[in-house]
Amino acid sequence: MSSTACSECPDLPLPADTAIAPRWAAVASLALGVFGLVTAEFLPASLLTAMAADLGVSEGAAGQTVTATALIGAIAAPSIPLLTRRIDRKHVMLALTLLLVLSNALAALSDSLPLLLVARVMLGVALGGFWSMSAALAMRLVPEHHFARAMSIILTGVSVATVCAAPIGAWMGELWGWRSAFVAAGAVSVVTLAAQLFSLPALPPKANPDLRVLGELLSRPGVRMALLAVLLVISGHFAGFTYIRPLMENVAGLSVGAVSAILLGYGIGGFFGNFVGGYIAGRSERQAIVFGGTLIAVLAASLLLAGHSSTVTAIAVVLWGFAFGAFPVGFQVWIVRAAPDQAEGAGGLLVAAFQIAIATGAIGGGLLVDHVGATGGPLFAVVAMTLGTLLTLRYGPGAVAMQGSATTPSSARTD
Repeated sequence: MSSTACSECPDLPLPADTAIAPRWAAVASLALGVFGLVTAEFLPASLLTAMAADLGVSEGAAGQTVTATALIGAIAAPSIPLLTRRIDRKHVMLALTLLLVLSNALAALSDSLPLLLVARVMLGVALGGFWSMSAALAMRLVPEHHFARAMSIILTGVSVATVCAAPIGAWMGELWGWRSAFVAAGAVSVVTLAAQLFSLPALPPKANPDLRVLGELLSRPGVRMALLAVLLVISGHFAGFTYIRPLMENVAGLSVGAVSAILLGYGIGGFFGNFVGGYIAGRSERQAIVFGGTLIAVLAASLLLAGHSSTVTAIAVVLWGFAFGAFPVGFQVWIVRAAPDQAEGAGGLLVAAFQIAIATGAIGGGLLVDHVGATGGPLFAVVAMTLGTLLTLRYGPGAVAMQGSATTPSSARTD
């Protein structure tokens, strides 16, 4: 299928062979990889004080280990598919997982901040490269009707890491020092490498992405709408959630122990929300995003109106985690359907949009918090989430399909 045909038909079925047997072991190995990547990404948040003291730097300087990973991840996401376009995707995935192993090992051995930053840069490459290719790989491992379920399983690794990484990292850091947490993460990454080595089939490259292709992808209405929806919805989420702790402590008057328990509930809610989001996305990714966006907008509004109530705040934060679980699967399915012939390139653009949205939400929410107080985050979330949800409702995959179905030639379908 030519790119021109696809640009005219931005909501084609996934190009998976419905006759192939699903490779669930390979899908599970990718989920394990997600768990290892996100765990390593989240560890500094729970180990920051100990890391700074041991390396002899300020906590602010140590916090740049998180910034380095995010920035490199945003660059690597669209770049890795371009740089590896002629290499078997199994070999690329194994190389990225090996990079994760080396990153954890180097972090555990680091005796200076520059060396630790090198380790975190390596993690950013692995993280961005994996996310840019995850949906394209899932699309080739299972039949079309199992794609949303496969993505839900892969993204379960995010939910489990969200629940486990911070508390377990803090516990291990307290008992055996901060390096022990990276040793444990390294052990998980070694198991992941072995699992992927034996479960992933050969996956010769199909697409041949380049800078011209990325530009062509941005000309497709379906891709543009998906990226714009990501910028609105995800920035709204991070504006609200990044500054949720000041609201819980300063407005709702919750204790530190209660805050920790509620945040654990948020992670558990996200775990189950991922499955529900995958279930809904299996029927309509548009409905999954609208469901999550509508619920978060309502929850953010409840925090604005009744954030002084500890009960309302606790329930809202836990349900917020549940609602957010609908987004990753929904957006991954949307972007692949918008560009089935260039899934890796589109996936890279999606990851870059996520990273930009995270930064936008954190900056915008921070400015509002500084000017109007702790409710500034939920205020940003209400506005951005409402706009993003309405955009998805009007221009999401289902709406595009209805508008273009009458003119979509059957010959334009992807094999």
